[in-house]
Amino acid sequence: MTGEERRKRILGILMDAEHPVSGDYLASELKVSRQVIVQDIALLRANQVRIYSTNRGYMVEKGNDAGAIRVFKVYHTDEETADEMNLIVDMGGRLEDVFVYHKMYGIMRGNLNVRSRFEVQKYIDELKTGKSTLLKNITGGYHYHTVAADSEEILDLIEAELGRRGFLAKLVEYEPVDKSNKRPTGCED
Repeated sequence: MTGEERRKRILGILMDAEHPVSGDYLASELKVSRQVIVQDIALLRANQVRIYSTNRGYMVEKGNDAGAIRVFKVYHTDEETADEMNLIVDMGGRLEDVFVYHKMYGIMRGNLNVRSRFEVQKYIDELKTGKSTLLKNITGGYHYHTVAADSEEILDLIEAELGRRGFLAKLVEYEPVDKSNKRPTGCED
């Protein structure tokens, strides 16, 4: 069983459970160590799956008020940042976050919650102050955005346009996003 398959199983168990599920139970059920479960839960959380820890185990928040969510792996220059972000918001997407997967440091994420050209410009203006740099620059330009929209169809259009404009990057096996590029790892139905 791959890590991705195991995380899907974990999410399935949590979604079906009416009560908290202990890490020990998950480890036993999936025949891995408790530490592997802890790491898998961290990866699922890093991909926007709302998993809560209680004193009796893990629980997942059921339902998705955002409509549809998808993670896009993208690549562009610093100068193209506003173009990429405006493309997404102009087509009805909301940039929930930006994150990178660093081979040494793991996942590093920054919340954005950008939904308009006005908010894109505020973000770009803040960058121009020189107090910060783009997170993508620590991974050679490759980064991810979690994008929410009212429907999967809107996300399909955003994905197609990102590809047409050359912003969409190809996922590779080790990345913490499902290979279909449809949702964060572990969120499939």
